[in-house]
Amino acid sequence: METALADTPVVCLLGPRQCGKSTLAGTFSPQFSAVTLDDSALLATARSDPDGFVGALPASVIIDEIQRAPELLRAIKASVDRDRRPGRFLLTGSANLLLLPQISESLAGRSEVIQLHPLTEAEKNRRPGQFLAILLAGGFVPEIGQDVTGNAPSLPERLVAGGYPEPLKRNPERARQWHRQYLRTLIERDVQDIARVRDVGAIGRLLETLALRNAELLNISSLGNELDLRRETIEHYLSILERLFLIRRLPAWHRNEAKRLVKTPKIHLLDSGLAATLSGLTTADWLPRRARFGHLLESFVVQQIVAQAGWTNPELRFWHYRDKDQVEVDVVITRGRKTWGIEVKSAASVDASEARGLRQLAALAGADFQGGVLLYAGTQILPLGDPRFCAVPLNRLWTL
Repeated sequence: METALADTPVVCLLGPRQCGKSTLAGTFSPQFSAVTLDDSALLATARSDPDGFVGALPASVIIDEIQRAPELLRAIKASVDRDRRPGRFLLTGSANLLLLPQISESLAGRSEVIQLHPLTEAEKNRRPGQFLAILLAGGFVPEIGQDVTGNAPSLPERLVAGGYPEPLKRNPERARQWHRQYLRTLIERDVQDIARVRDVGAIGRLLETLALRNAELLNISSLGNELDLRRETIEHYLSILERLFLIRRLPAWHRNEAKRLVKTPKIHLLDSGLAATLSGLTTADWLPRRARFGHLLESFVVQQIVAQAGWTNPELRFWHYRDKDQVEVDVVITRGRKTWGIEVKSAASVDASEARGLRQLAALAGADFQGGVLLYAGTQILPLGDPRFCAVPLNRLWTL
């Protein structure tokens, strides 16, 4: 972010509420003055007189929760066009400004967008998070006998905890209460900042239903029937949840790039802690509800990988693969035409037959296939009968 502020007039720091945006932005004071649009008086002024509001701001300023007054972006654009000095505006937002339809003026060429995620497991362990970098650089090689156990807490505890900083300070029951209160506040308040919604309760019900269908193919017709909502309404509500960084639609990979646009995406909740609370999962359910935990684990891995891409290679794109025979690869990574695959298993042991999806992906990608891994709950890196991929312990996501 410091690099972006050195050569760009407007830097937008976007991410879900309570993930640490304001704390990170605050590290730049006293270089920057700060105003927050959570202040009702400032918000009213920003909405009624955006040009006057921007004109009265200090030379370098942090504007917190910019999505509450998108009218300011037009005034910021005009101000920057008059004075293109770098580092003038640091905007933080709890909604994805790039997806807000009411924003008619673009800051293209004047701004850089940086997304802040909830904490990754590597960050919680104070590790640099080199898993993705190693995969892209040539991948892993078998290391039988190199038994590296993960640092406490256990895998189920990590899944249920999620990545928001505040609930990590609490016991599991209090953390679940924080998650519930967080979602209630977000839906009752922030939804109205970015969209006109008559029944915000329906958005909450949709999110709960999605938590129970986490890491599954998105079936809008089925969701509409279950919730008694029109297809158009479901689509509208899904877009709202995406803008608030609550869900991610992972598009389908296909060898034919044109077909990727029409294939069915998978739906993932971004934070595994929120997903666990909504679906009623606790660490005690690791064995009796293993299938549901398997879906939670898949979404958890997707989020860890996407977040690591932010400091490894922001140009990466992410997909899932599934064919008519239900052969799957949970995460497909592309950089141009180069392709990698990641499969996720909750079992502590694996064999070569479970790399079927990776073999299929490699065959389809041909010379573009760069390698892949099967992440599992074991402790050693194991061969899988093909030198292009191997089984890698899940704890490598946070111990490398």
